[in-house]
Amino acid sequence: MKKCVNMENKTIVNGFKLARPVRPAVIDIEASGFGFQSYPIEVGIVLASGQRLSRLIKPLRSWTHWDSSAEALHGISRDQLLQEGYAPRVVAEELNDILSGQTVYSDAWVVDKPWIDTLFDAVKINRDFRISPIEAIFSESQIEDWDLTKKRITEESGQPIHRALNDALLIQETFVATRKPVSSRIA
Repeated sequence: MKKCVNMENKTIVNGFKLARPVRPAVIDIEASGFGFQSYPIEVGIVLASGQRLSRLIKPLRSWTHWDSSAEALHGISRDQLLQEGYAPRVVAEELNDILSGQTVYSDAWVVDKPWIDTLFDAVKINRDFRISPIEAIFSESQIEDWDLTKKRITEESGQPIHRALNDALLIQETFVATRKPVSSRIA
């Protein structure tokens, strides 16, 4: 039987402290396509502090897959990446510098984590941070409220979606908007 208590913004379940951040660090990735040959082309992060990073990623020579339907979603052309993108090594090093030792959350972990792994593997750098699904820190009420709240915040922001930093900010703001104090959930 689970025993839940809240002590200073920590949830205690069966004697274990489970941190549920008020404002989690969030990452979002845009990619060249949707299949296993796709690679990351843009990364956006927003930290709990509000610090933000957005980087276009210049494709490596071996990264040749390009899906025009993905481009239609994010609006980033391969030519734009070649002209404005940062070298993959630079992006990987920046991410490690900013996120070292932290957990960063994604609402599309099943694709974002492999794309980040593709980036780090390609430049032979060890990733110094963890990526977890944001659902891992959801409360039950957040699960119920997520989709409608995200839609509302998207409409209110007026920002284009499918750009990494905009999406990371949207995910973080949706998390905050759906988060209810622990005391209101415990019966």
